[in-house]
Amino acid sequence: MVLSRTSQYAVQALIYIATQRPGEPVLNRDIADRLNVPAAYLAKILQNLCKHGLLDSFRGRLGGFCLREGMQRTNLMQVLLLTEGPDFTKSCILGLKECSDDSACAMHFKWIPVKKKILGLLNEMNLEELARAVQTGKYRLADLPAAAMAE
Repeated sequence: MVLSRTSQYAVQALIYIATQRPGEPVLNRDIADRLNVPAAYLAKILQNLCKHGLLDSFRGRLGGFCLREGMQRTNLMQVLLLTEGPDFTKSCILGLKECSDDSACAMHFKWIPVKKKILGLLNEMNLEELARAVQTGKYRLADLPAAAMAE
């Protein structure tokens, strides 16, 4: 249950957008610059999140992306199910195609309690809470120094 680069960028971008004023669009290139991620790749991710109803996008000079109304309460599990797919929670930690109680990998029974805690955390944490945590200045959102994020 390791997150793909797509999921990492999606979560980082959503948290960043959630730190902005509600309803005020943020340009893809501004998000990409702040998070130090490839703009073209991020654009595809954000368009997918629009398609799934998390974001609104606006074209033109004043365009960009913003959270759709009420989506700040979206939890991380909901985002990851969109970016990783519906089988995200079922994947084997060692990457086996078949892993269950009946046909277990060497880590299966040790991983189950850890996985349950992680899934609980992903279901508890929402974009609004994570945005507030980042806004305190105590937590980083990207591999950039906090001073660069505040510009």
